[in-house]
Amino acid sequence: MLQELEFGVAKSEPQSTVQSTQTIGAWLRQSHIVQWGVGLIFPLALLWLWQVSVAKNWVNPLLLPAPELVWTALKDLYSSGELWSNLRVSLTRIAYGFSAGILLAIVLGLTMGLSRRAEAYIWPTFKVINLVPIVGWIPLLILVVGIDEALKIILIAKAALVPMTINVFKGVRNIPQPLTEVAQVYQLGTWSKFKNLVLPGAFLSFIGGLRLSLASAWGALVAVELLASSEGIGYVMVYGRQIFQLDVVMATVIVIGLVGFGFDVLISLLQKQFRGWDKAQ
Repeated sequence: MLQELEFGVAKSEPQSTVQSTQTIGAWLRQSHIVQWGVGLIFPLALLWLWQVSVAKNWVNPLLLPAPELVWTALKDLYSSGELWSNLRVSLTRIAYGFSAGILLAIVLGLTMGLSRRAEAYIWPTFKVINLVPIVGWIPLLILVVGIDEALKIILIAKAALVPMTINVFKGVRNIPQPLTEVAQVYQLGTWSKFKNLVLPGAFLSFIGGLRLSLASAWGALVAVELLASSEGIGYVMVYGRQIFQLDVVMATVIVIGLVGFGFDVLISLLQKQFRGWDKAQ
């Protein structure tokens, strides 16, 4: 009897150990703190390599300034107000251009998604516009609207337009066929069909399109400001390159990356808030 109890205890110990290990492993995989910690490994290693490269003269300090010089330049830009004033200009351009592009994209996406005939008319032209890069539109638009704010806003709107249109279009077309047939059987009106079928079916695709469109619009903004602008965060980068202050250039690169990352985090949080929304309707 004693041997059987000892055997049972010995057998239960490995099972409890395995279960504990599996629980810890599952927690580590799902923990946001661990995920963020793992995500910081590469940038910290890159920062360390940057510092070592400058300290050991592996690269010319004039071409790659030390991290402390970049940090000093970033603080100087902030304390002088130059960073915020130019970043505010860029954010204002993003707000106008992104809003215009999203509104037009919703109209185009819904129109092509709900009508096969509209798709046949619009899609070829839309595809041609999509294939021309942002930089390719600059010479033509300069001739039409000049180099003022209209140029930037139009190009930002175009960058935001394409991903959102495709996402809305696919969201409408991917609505399950049985639901469409039910709407036809009940003879739902136009508004009722849109409210109860199209909107829930395409909403998550719309949120996903926001993420792609915002990233595309931010990249287009920087590209436009690098080529044709006298203010904005991209202009600060160009100005730093012209006077050969590469610490300013690196500082603006960091700011551009952080702002873009902030946009992505905000949209990802928005996606989590609406996860399962379409199923709850």
